[in-house]
Amino acid sequence: MGKIINREDVIHISNLAEMDYGSDEIDEMTLQLDKIIEHVAKISEVDTGNVSPTSHVLDISNVLREDEPRQSVEPEEALKNAPESSADGFKIPKID
Repeated sequence: MGKIINREDVIHISNLAEMDYGSDEIDEMTLQLDKIIEHVAKISEVDTGNVSPTSHVLDISNVLREDEPRQSVEPEEALKNAPESSADGFKIPKID
């Protein structure tokens, strides 16, 4: 497989990302990105026609606890360390 990405592509990408690289760094990045893209291209060659879609590699179900109502923290306890509070919650500065 030939070069997939070139120096001009890396310079363009670095400009879009507002990152400033030196000439040596651009050359090194070009080689590294080319290898990465080449590797990703190899993955697309794998035949996945008989593989069913999955959201997780392990056969697991919900591993969280049951959602049961329980006593919450009292408002006074929740607000006791707040720098400022009102009768119904935290007071925060207005954001303009």
